[in-house]
Amino acid sequence: MDMNEFLDRAPKKETLAEDELDVQKAVVESLAAEKVEQDERITVLLKENATLKSKISSLQDSIEDMKASLAKVGDVLAANAETNLSNKLALLDRDPEIGDRFPGETRDHVLEVIREAREAAEKDGRLRRAQILESVLLANAPLGKLAKKREALQKIFSQNGNILSGPVIAELEKLGISHKNGENYLLPDEIIKRNY
Repeated sequence: MDMNEFLDRAPKKETLAEDELDVQKAVVESLAAEKVEQDERITVLLKENATLKSKISSLQDSIEDMKASLAKVGDVLAANAETNLSNKLALLDRDPEIGDRFPGETRDHVLEVIREAREAAEKDGRLRRAQILESVLLANAPLGKLAKKREALQKIFSQNGNILSGPVIAELEKLGISHKNGENYLLPDEIIKRNY
């Protein structure tokens, strides 16, 4: 074999350089594609991070509001602490199976009963009882929701001529109020007294 043949068989420098260049190009293109994917992922993560920061800020605001509300409850409880003017029994228990139909229902009913008892005590000349009941009423204002419910029900009846018509019965059913006692229909006043 002569030298020319050997040189012809040996890889040429130009071919080697082109192959290396192609490999480097492929590597650079692959890295560029990975960088684009990473940039897109970083953008998504930054948006998620901003959203989460916003939610955390909102939750922190809610926590601060709840802390402020809790502090007010603490103030109320502190005001109800035992003093010379308060009684040993600050709360009354009731059967847990008879829940409130709306917030404050029990409180308003109890305060109405106390008001009626005070009026009866005054009429009977029971001055001390009337004074004690009056002091309870002065220290415990009703929420007024019971009276509003009663007025709303009276308004429904008065707008319909105090007749239990289809629309009135439908409204009562929507409110969860019974209009019958067994098979007998109730009068509007009876419905109000039974429910409110």
